[in-house]
Amino acid sequence: MSRQRVRTLYIVSKIALDALMTLAAFVIAFQLRRLLPFPSQLQNAPGFAVYVPMMVVQVISVLAVFYFNKLYHVTRASSRLDELSSIIGAVSIGTMISVAISALTFKNTIFELDFPRAMVLYAWLLSVVLIAIGRESHRRLWHRLRMHGFGRDRVLVVGSGESARAIIQKIQWSPYLGYELVGVVNGHEPPGEVAGVQVLGKADDLPAIIEKYDIQEVIIAPPEGTSRHEIVRLVSLSQRGSVAIKIFPDMFEFVTTGVSIDDLGGLPLLNVRDIQLRGWRLSLKRAMDLIGASIGLVLLSPFMLLMALLIKLDSPGPVLFGHIRERRGGKEFKCLKFRTMVPDADRRQRDLFDKNQVDGPQFKLANDPRVTRVGRWLRASNLDELPQLFNVLVGHMSLVGPRPSPFRENQICVAWRQARLSVRPGITGLWQICRAPDRSQGDFHEWIYYDMAYVRHFSLWLDIKILFATLLTLGGHRHVPLSWMIGGLDGYGRRPLGHPAT
Repeated sequence: MSRQRVRTLYIVSKIALDALMTLAAFVIAFQLRRLLPFPSQLQNAPGFAVYVPMMVVQVISVLAVFYFNKLYHVTRASSRLDELSSIIGAVSIGTMISVAISALTFKNTIFELDFPRAMVLYAWLLSVVLIAIGRESHRRLWHRLRMHGFGRDRVLVVGSGESARAIIQKIQWSPYLGYELVGVVNGHEPPGEVAGVQVLGKADDLPAIIEKYDIQEVIIAPPEGTSRHEIVRLVSLSQRGSVAIKIFPDMFEFVTTGVSIDDLGGLPLLNVRDIQLRGWRLSLKRAMDLIGASIGLVLLSPFMLLMALLIKLDSPGPVLFGHIRERRGGKEFKCLKFRTMVPDADRRQRDLFDKNQVDGPQFKLANDPRVTRVGRWLRASNLDELPQLFNVLVGHMSLVGPRPSPFRENQICVAWRQARLSVRPGITGLWQICRAPDRSQGDFHEWIYYDMAYVRHFSLWLDIKILFATLLTLGGHRHVPLSWMIGGLDGYGRRPLGHPAT
C-alpha cells in the first residue's frame, strides 16, 4: 500500500472512531438522564428520536473543532497527557458550539426541543472519556501494525559521527515509529557501515540513491561544525518529489535557538537566550516542590525506615551518603542518597578507574564491586534517591529539573552550565525518563542535550508530565520518547526542518 493511502487510512479511521465515540457518548448520556434523578427526576421525557438532530450537530461540531485544532495530523510519537488536554478543550468547545447551534437554528422549527442540561453535561464528560479510550486503542493498533511492517516509511540517514549514530539507534530502538532504515550516506565510499547500517554512497549520490531505493524521508545529521552552506547543499540534493526532510541540530544550534526580539530605546535587539525562571512561575514551582516533597516523605517514611534498616544489616557504615553537587546560582550542596557502596568506596575509586581505564566525566561504573547487595537493588530501582526529598524541602533541589552534577563536569560546556544553574537540579528529569533503555552508563552529550531541552522548554505542565512519566518508568516502562514530553518534536525528539522554535 502506498504511503498516501496509509496516511489516508490513518486519518479516516481516526475520524470515524472519534465520530463513533461521540455518538455513543450522546446515546449513553440520554439513557443516563432518564435513569438518574439528577438534579431532579426527568418528567415527560421525549423519545430519543427527538434528540437525533442535536446529536448530529454535536458529532459534526466536535469533529470540526478537532480538525481545526490539528488533532488529525499524523504523528509518530505524542504525549498522552498533551492529547488528553487537547481532547478536553476541543470537546468542550464542540459541545458549546452544538448547544448554541441547536438553540439558534432549531427554534420555532419542527426540531425545536428543550434539552436537559444534565444530559449535555453527561455527553461532554462521556465524550472526553470515550474519545480518549478510542484514541489510545487506535494508537496501540497502529503501533503494532508499524512494528509488523505496515505503513513503514523508507528513511535514509545523511551524516556521520555521533549525530548519525544517535538517529540510527533511536530508529532501531523504536520500531513503533514506523521507519524502515534503508542506509546511510556520508563522506566515505561504500562498502562501509555506521552503527551496523550500510553506507550507500556520498552526498553527491543522494538524488540517485533516493530514486533507486524509493526513499520517503531523509534525516540529515551532520557532524558538529558543519557549515550552513553544506547543510543547505544537502537539503537541495535531497529535495526529490514528496521526500520529507528533517535536520538533527548540532549543540550550538540547539543552544542558540529560541531567539526573541527586544529593544533598547527603540533600537531592535536580538535576545538570543533568556533562560532565567522568574516571577510567579518560580513561586508556583517552589510551592509544588514543597507540597510534593512533604506528601512524599509522609507516605514513604515507613518504607524509607525499612530501607535504612536493610542497609545497616547489609554492611557497616552510615545510612545516608552526601555527594557534593552544584545547585542554582553556582553554590555547592550535599545531594543525599541512601548509601549503596561499602564504607571505603572513595579510597578504592582511583584504583578501579585506573584499572578500567576510565577517563572524562564519570557515570556509574558497570559491575562496580564496591556496590553492596542492598545497594545494587536500590540503584536498579532508583530508590536510593528518595532522601533527596529532604534536599527539596530545604530548597537545594526541585522535584523536576536537570540532573545534579559535580562542579568539574559543569565546566565542560559553558552554555550548559549557564542553563543548569538557572534552575534547581531535580530528583527526576528528562534524562532519567527519556534516555536509551540499554545505556545504563549514559552518554555525556545525550545528558547535555536533555538538560538543555528541559531548560529551553520549561513549563509547569512539562514538570507534571515528567512526574507522571517517572511513575510509568518505575512501573516497568523502559523509557519515554522525548516527543511525548515536549510537543512539536518529531519521533527522534528533535525539531523537524522548518518547525518554528519555541
